[in-house]
Amino acid sequence: MKELKVGLLGIGTVGGGTYTVITRNQSEIARRIGGNIRIVQVADRNLELAKQVTGGQVAVTDDAFAVVSNPEVDVVVELIGGYTIAKELVLKAIANGKHVVTANKALLAVHGNEIFKAAADKGVIVAFEAAVAGGIPIIKALREGLSANKVEWVAGIINGTTNFILTEMRDKGLAFADVLKEAQRLGYAEADPTFDVEGIDAAHKLTIMASIAFGTPMLFEQAYTEGITKLTSQDIQYAQELGYRIKLLGISKKTEAGVELRVHPTLIPEKRLIANVDGAMNAVVVKGDAVGPTLYYGAGAGAEPTASAVVADLVDIARLQGTTADQRVAFLGYQLDQQQALPVLPIAEVHSGYYLRLRASDKPGVMADVTKILADLKISIDAMLQKEPQEGEAEADIIILTHTTQEKTMDAAIVKIEALPAIDGAVTKIRLETLSR
Repeated sequence: MKELKVGLLGIGTVGGGTYTVITRNQSEIARRIGGNIRIVQVADRNLELAKQVTGGQVAVTDDAFAVVSNPEVDVVVELIGGYTIAKELVLKAIANGKHVVTANKALLAVHGNEIFKAAADKGVIVAFEAAVAGGIPIIKALREGLSANKVEWVAGIINGTTNFILTEMRDKGLAFADVLKEAQRLGYAEADPTFDVEGIDAAHKLTIMASIAFGTPMLFEQAYTEGITKLTSQDIQYAQELGYRIKLLGISKKTEAGVELRVHPTLIPEKRLIANVDGAMNAVVVKGDAVGPTLYYGAGAGAEPTASAVVADLVDIARLQGTTADQRVAFLGYQLDQQQALPVLPIAEVHSGYYLRLRASDKPGVMADVTKILADLKISIDAMLQKEPQEGEAEADIIILTHTTQEKTMDAAIVKIEALPAIDGAVTKIRLETLSR
């Protein structure tokens, strides 16, 4: 095998980790593939940092386009992030006949259809294991390991920042705003945490997994996203009293009506393994018709965990040198001309269980009125928790768990419940998934 020469765009956290892993494990990698993988050029706006990380052993530049145009470079590793310059660089690399490895989930979720089409036309590889769940090999599992299955659903904790925040809120009883500040201090959350806490980052990753799982184009624009900013430690505690934990989940299911593509806080039974994934860790459950539920767990971010996935993609490309497109696994598991543009269900059409918290006057007949509304709409109650009023107060919290119903039916019930004279304020609604079938 001829030496695989790599151009690295970005030498920050993941880029630095990638350089370190390739350098440290070069002999081990060579034993596996029968040849070398070598970084020959690095681009970064911070030239001093690039020189420091590489120790002066590699050519460095502040011009990323010089790397994608370098005839010595076989593979471009894009670790810059974002939608704009990264897209230009990736498409230019493809046009120049270079393979691409990227960890850029936002780029693929938004522009993946165009990028994969360009790569197919040029006959080059675009590999992206690091784009979803860091070091967890979930892309390879979906695309190759489970290829005998019809995937029924995918559900994942795929954002470490929000998982850390929810874990701290549960364990310490703190408010969201307080834990967010701590997450920022520890480096788990960005100064602007919007993409994480509003579920956008998770939706990018879910879009990619759903495309592989169900053979659809990238459908990010149609994904439903709801973040964790409105969750209270009180709801987390009540859920725990009822035997559940709240996680920000990315969920995609294939139904007769179409594909569900949704990110939102979700109650999960505490006996499920994924409910016990805490801190900044990630986990994904995939349900196949033949294999049943399978769980993938590990570090979803960080320098070397993510670099592990980047280098694994480089190893795959090294092994595939000299092959033609029809000898390779399709980018997204399905051949591009076999993708199906399935409809994405609006959130109102989704079926789920529900957690409801209502603030009600402590007087007779209130529960009868609430349960009648639910019964009239054929919503079945699974469990209920009624708290005693605090000293000096005339109202108390009522928590209801329901069996599965359609979201628009639940929303209609909530409108009627909130109109009852005994109900104070808005009803809190959180979706519930058993992840058992």
